[in-house]
Amino acid sequence: MEDSSEHSILSVTQGTMVRLSVDLIAKSSSNLRSRKDESLAQYLKRVTHLNFANKNIDYVEDLSTCRNLTVLYLYDNHISQIGNLGFATNLTHLYLQNNCISSIDNLSGLKRLEKLYLGSNYLTVVEDLEGLHDLRELHIEGQHIPPGEKLLFDPRTLHALAKSLSVLNISNNNIDELKELAVLENMTQLVAMDNHLTDIKDLEFVLSKWPKLWRMDLSGNPVCQTPKYRDKVIVITKTLGILDGKEIKETARQFLINWKASKDARKKSREENLERQLVYHQIYNLKHPSPLLPAQYQHSNYFSKGKVKHIFMAQLQCDRKQDQVHTFTTKKIIDISEGIRQLAVKDSASSLPGQDVYGAHLCSQMLCAATL
Repeated sequence: MEDSSEHSILSVTQGTMVRLSVDLIAKSSSNLRSRKDESLAQYLKRVTHLNFANKNIDYVEDLSTCRNLTVLYLYDNHISQIGNLGFATNLTHLYLQNNCISSIDNLSGLKRLEKLYLGSNYLTVVEDLEGLHDLRELHIEGQHIPPGEKLLFDPRTLHALAKSLSVLNISNNNIDELKELAVLENMTQLVAMDNHLTDIKDLEFVLSKWPKLWRMDLSGNPVCQTPKYRDKVIVITKTLGILDGKEIKETARQFLINWKASKDARKKSREENLERQLVYHQIYNLKHPSPLLPAQYQHSNYFSKGKVKHIFMAQLQCDRKQDQVHTFTTKKIIDISEGIRQLAVKDSASSLPGQDVYGAHLCSQMLCAATL
């Protein structure tokens, strides 16, 4: 008669679905129980690692007798729903990649879980991980997502993992932005290959929020084709050591930082020169300022809102100066005219003929017009 353990193994090899149970554990580990006279209950109580990868398992039964379980390998099976793991309060590593899981359920009791592997399943939303306050690594790459959709993240889950999560693998999930992940303040490694990331500004924002990041891989994203992409990323993140699989030399980083500082200084100098030219134009009331400016600055769109204040103040100063000159000139002419009039009254017969007085007055009017 065929042994029952051999029958179970035969069923697995023939493709029959299998339930992970205490009996299956006992049969599979009979040759591992090295202690003589050790009962199954004693063995199950002390076991810490269980490896049932690629065994055609589709369901996990009650394994509560394995109370000291810390590592469980269940990848490459046919599990469609996570269940009956609430007992494993000591579990630190759970491998469930390449199954048929479509939702994350029943993991809130795994308070000590540090690493969770869920790659190559059918998830569309990362959620229900709020109770995993010790989770350091989340591997959720390559989900079988319907066409036109992308992997989503529940904000409550992200905020719950903000302090603990440091390694995240989200490759090949149709993701087009990373801004919502900025709350994960302790990120050290991000793997997001083969997605739809295109915006360098979005990337710059997220990187500015991750001061501990030392490894990032974005290979296969359109953003990698952005001009100066690698240089910009290296300058933003002072701690990054590996970018897209290539090491970043410290000498290269320092060179790029110095180059950017020099470029920014030149840009600031050009802007200050432009402001001075605009002020000059306002003071002297030039009608055609464009020839004074470099060709790239002559377009009206260049003048930013920040410079309007300086131009307005310059205009006020110019108006005050013109008012002062006008007042002084007018007063001077009135004084001269009054002096001529008094002199004409005093000696109207001979010293200053009438026509001369008129001529002098006419000259004073011309002088006034010229100064205005």
